[in-house]
Amino acid sequence: MLSTNFKFFALLLSFSALFFTSCDETETPVTEDPKNIVELAQETSDLSSLVAALTDSRHTTDFVALLSGTTDYTVFAPTNTAFQALLDSDASWNSIADIPIATLDAVLKHHVIAGSVLSTDLTASYVNTLSMGANSEAMSLQIDVDPAVRFNGSASPVTVDIDASNGTIHTIDAVMLPANVVTHATNGASFTTLVAALTDSRHTTDFVAVLSGTGPFTVFAPTNDAFQALLDSDSTWNGLADIPIATLDAVLSYHVVNGANVQSDELTDGQSVTMLSNGTTTVDLSMGAKLTTSSGQSINITATDVQGTNGVVHVIDAVMLP
Repeated sequence: MLSTNFKFFALLLSFSALFFTSCDETETPVTEDPKNIVELAQETSDLSSLVAALTDSRHTTDFVALLSGTTDYTVFAPTNTAFQALLDSDASWNSIADIPIATLDAVLKHHVIAGSVLSTDLTASYVNTLSMGANSEAMSLQIDVDPAVRFNGSASPVTVDIDASNGTIHTIDAVMLPANVVTHATNGASFTTLVAALTDSRHTTDFVAVLSGTGPFTVFAPTNDAFQALLDSDSTWNGLADIPIATLDAVLSYHVVNGANVQSDELTDGQSVTMLSNGTTTVDLSMGAKLTTSSGQSINITATDVQGTNGVVHVIDAVMLP
């Protein structure tokens, strides 16, 4: 009887030890490491054209290494439909391989910005991309948020805030081409009057053709409010068509520097700047960034360094009069 009880007691102790051991050993849930930007693109069927573009063997830039690393980036990722629209825009482009590699490299870099930027962080602004313009300055990408989010004046978000281990992906419905100074002006809602002035049919100077050239150019761009103030200065001017074309031509030529891509950090106090019209203006940095015209105006520079492929745009708050 004692032997039987002893065996039972021993069995009970063994069972208790097994029970308490199993209770103490908590299972650790298995979690997958977050995927990087390239891995997420590779597993997304609607980004297969983007992956093909990133992995094109002609590149000197290793986009896979760049976007698989530990540095955070935000990638605006065009869908397959967006890439097809790009191919359809040129009759000689039947596939990604037909796009000149220098063009493809610049376009891809124009879709990448430093840091991880969520959709809730977007504001109406210009941001630097990895693409380079004149003087190896970072190309600007325009972001609009009103009435809806638009990038570069042409692309809308499809899916936002795709979280990667090294940044964020937003898919978009168009491939964004780096803009020249004319495109930056035409894309900006604040510059519609400037665009109308540049394209006035009375001109003998084709300003659009000039400013679409190789440049580089530095453009001081008056806003719509600046042009309205100019119209209000003469009671006979109700619209641009009322300004004599010789006057309008001279005024527009006085807002462009030819042959120089002058960013704000290259401006110095007292610097004399020669314009396309051969007139000069003087930089005044004594109290903020200003320009003093040959007619004595003091003009505020309100935004700087909107970099294009062939020059840079600075925004000013008044029309400069030579």
